[in-house]
Amino acid sequence: MTAFYLINLSVIMGVLALAMTLAFVRFALGPTLADRVVALDMMTIIGAGLLVVAGVVFGGPAFLDIALMLALIGFVSTAVFARYIERRHGP
Repeated sequence: MTAFYLINLSVIMGVLALAMTLAFVRFALGPTLADRVVALDMMTIIGAGLLVVAGVVFGGPAFLDIALMLALIGFVSTAVFARYIERRHGP
């Protein structure tokens, strides 16, 4: 890999880490359960993005498999949380 490529990947990982930190702050301070669910979903998607970038940096296809599974679990858990919030608060 060239130095320019590695610098770009480092910047991408830094931006994703910052986004993860901001999402965690929203998760911790979210006034409603819906805010916390959206923040948790955002953290799983950012985590999957970090795994994809790590897979590119280290050249490991296992990172991509784990990222795919994390994204699928995040999608299903968001749907379950949405169903829970709907039943808890009514239509």
